[in-house]
Amino acid sequence: MDHELDEVLDAVGPRLRALRRHRGITLAALAATTGVSESTLSRLESGQRRATLELLLPLARTYDVPLDDLVGAPRTGDPRIHLTPIRRFGMTFVPLSRRPGGVHAFKMIIPAQSEPVAPTPQTHDGFEWLYVLNGHLRLILGERDLTLPPGEAAEFDTSLPHWLGSADGGVVELLILFDPHGMRAHMHASPHRPAPSGSPR
Repeated sequence: MDHELDEVLDAVGPRLRALRRHRGITLAALAATTGVSESTLSRLESGQRRATLELLLPLARTYDVPLDDLVGAPRTGDPRIHLTPIRRFGMTFVPLSRRPGGVHAFKMIIPAQSEPVAPTPQTHDGFEWLYVLNGHLRLILGERDLTLPPGEAAEFDTSLPHWLGSADGGVVELLILFDPHGMRAHMHASPHRPAPSGSPR
């Protein structure tokens, strides 16, 4: 039993680091929000400090996730995922998975824009796969400027400068798989490959 507890506690640090990076929060900002010192948070993520309720409760409140998610405790009998939308950069992200340390799945909604939005490409570690559900997605990847209609998919290394937006000002809905560790998704579709006949448009 002690060995199982040690394994659970050892996994908390990497899970917290992955969740923080996925949310795009710095240690300094997290310290200011939770009241936990930056050095303590750093030691907690690196495994040099054991997780306690005193440390985990403010983190759970800040991330707006159940405490069980932070420690990786299994949910018995109920496979449902509590969908808590996250709003960043003017877009809405709806989590479809609940394991912060693994591949993240979420639905992304880009709102309609009355005026064109100037692209602001970003880079970060990881690998991303996306599938357009509705609308026309504008994907800027390095020097490539692509338009993906419904039914199109793309995958790319997020260390390349990239930006997602609406190609025509309308609402865009897409599914995204993001791996912070850079492992490729099993499916692959080139942005230039025409959609198969009969696919939704």
